[in-house]
Amino acid sequence: MKNYVLTPGPVPVPEFVMLEMAKPIIHHRTEEFEEIFSNATKGLKKVFMTKEEVLILASSGTGAMDAAICNTLSKGDKTLVINGGKFGERWLKICKAYGVDAEEIKVEWGKAVDPSIIKEIIEKDSDIKAILIQASETSTGVEHPIEEIAKLTKDRDDIILIVDGITAVGAFPVEFDKWGIDILIGGSQKAFMMPPGLAFIVLSQKAWEFNKKSDLPKFYLDLSQAHKNSLKRTSPWTPAVTLVIGLNAVLEYFDKIGLDTLFKRHSILSQATTEGFEAIGLENFAKGYTSTALSVIKSPEGIDASLIVKGLKEKYGMIVAGGQDQAKGKIFRITHMGYVDKGDIIAVVAGVEGILSELGHNFVAGAGVAKTTRILDKL
Repeated sequence: MKNYVLTPGPVPVPEFVMLEMAKPIIHHRTEEFEEIFSNATKGLKKVFMTKEEVLILASSGTGAMDAAICNTLSKGDKTLVINGGKFGERWLKICKAYGVDAEEIKVEWGKAVDPSIIKEIIEKDSDIKAILIQASETSTGVEHPIEEIAKLTKDRDDIILIVDGITAVGAFPVEFDKWGIDILIGGSQKAFMMPPGLAFIVLSQKAWEFNKKSDLPKFYLDLSQAHKNSLKRTSPWTPAVTLVIGLNAVLEYFDKIGLDTLFKRHSILSQATTEGFEAIGLENFAKGYTSTALSVIKSPEGIDASLIVKGLKEKYGMIVAGGQDQAKGKIFRITHMGYVDKGDIIAVVAGVEGILSELGHNFVAGAGVAKTTRILDKL
């Protein structure tokens, strides 16, 4: 049986990328690779919408989250963490590991943070050095209002905004320079439609000033070393050569089709998935705050979502993600990132219809597929 990987990371990888990565390995300290590395960093600047140097790390996205903390803060510094899901929770764990104090705004899963709450807290407490947040919370499908939040910190030199954009950059616009974000993170295994293994991070000039005062331990993730070497078209340590070659192919493809086309595609896939499931009585978990990078769908009342996830895998070879922690058994998650196309979305909606029919859910058979297909005609 053919497997369809439709999880929000890792995502399907295009054949042209796999073919590039299948070519014979080259040495990383050669002019040939330096040219590839340089082209990749230039391409990343376009996707991150910045003039600053975007650094390429050989790590998962969490490595870049770790680097964002240890390169800008000091032991005992205070941060404000927006915790609205599993990955907001990760910011808390990283802060704790480094001895950084973290005040927490707990946000109900499936909802976005209210910027006015952040504004009130940072105006009252001048000790807060950084706001830590996700642009797109992968565990809930929520898009947080980053542009509005950036307005709160853009003109202040005593606080930085650190954004985990791992499930956002490349899926929808996150305008680093224009909005005034201070640190933005990405990962290869999401909208960059690559295997896991690369993380991307960009710092504003304000964040680099914070870097000069940071006293937290760092070695492999020392961004000042990464930055110095990146300007010389290389990296301080052995890079993930094959992945960088694949990344360069992806960025050339993005440049060819244009970012507007890329973002529109994610938006239409998101609409088609959401409305297709609504047609058979299923709701979006993040209704009103929806990230177009993925769809997070609530299971019908009385049906455990894990049965849908299991059924899709066993009966149709479709791999989707379930819920975590408090959302376990309540939701299932489907990617719009990576090498996902019309047929994949139609297939997964049809697959869910088939599983729900077996589980006794009452709906008009084919209604979801029909709705999804009509919307996908826009592509």
